[in-house]
Amino acid sequence: MTLKVIGSYLVASVLLSYLFLACDKQSNEKNGKQKHPKVQFNPQLVKAGKKLYAQNCIFCHQADAIGKPGVAPSLTNQDFLSISSYKFLYDTIHDGRKGTGMPPFKHLSEKKIKSVISYLRSYAKLPSRIKEVKAQHKSQGDPRLGKLFFQQICSTCHGPGGNGYQAGGTGTAVGLRGFLDTVSDGYLRITIAEGRSNTRMYGFKGPQAMANLSDKEIDDIISYLRSYPGESTNN
Repeated sequence: MTLKVIGSYLVASVLLSYLFLACDKQSNEKNGKQKHPKVQFNPQLVKAGKKLYAQNCIFCHQADAIGKPGVAPSLTNQDFLSISSYKFLYDTIHDGRKGTGMPPFKHLSEKKIKSVISYLRSYAKLPSRIKEVKAQHKSQGDPRLGKLFFQQICSTCHGPGGNGYQAGGTGTAVGLRGFLDTVSDGYLRITIAEGRSNTRMYGFKGPQAMANLSDKEIDDIISYLRSYPGESTNN
């Protein structure tokens, strides 16, 4: 066999290998098996954040930020981490949540808050859905209908006024300005529809859900929360 023929075989083999790899990649993506790159963290920030967390947050949110029912939510819940943007986490830590047990931590510098966020994010295992959340539209629901749905479905845990723990509920305060000014409608929409794994917040969309709400009905609830008397209607 001549060198020319051997060279032709080698070129053909390489081209076939690339073809098979491309087909395999497309097949995986089509079947929902696309691999997501592992998020890299700055070890120094994570270490500093863990120390700051132990000094400032552990008393309410507990070790490993798993939360405590009726006191503080889990900050390492996988569904929560997958949809919570850096700005959402930063504003919550820096400004606190007025009307709840979450005080502002304005004494912490931007770098220190960033370290705490890095520590929390080091627990993340699910792919980020932050871009998906940001891309969602603003709610155009009917707040009057939303009020009925909220009273019938949501108030049992979140309180009749959405005051959460302060009203003796087992759910967080979703009707207070400090929360509503920080989250987007996409964040609310995904949380209501899908719920939070390993918590009492179940999903409310789909035949297997607590209540099979339509997209319109979920938007009605969001519009009601945004228009709640005394609360901000900003996104």
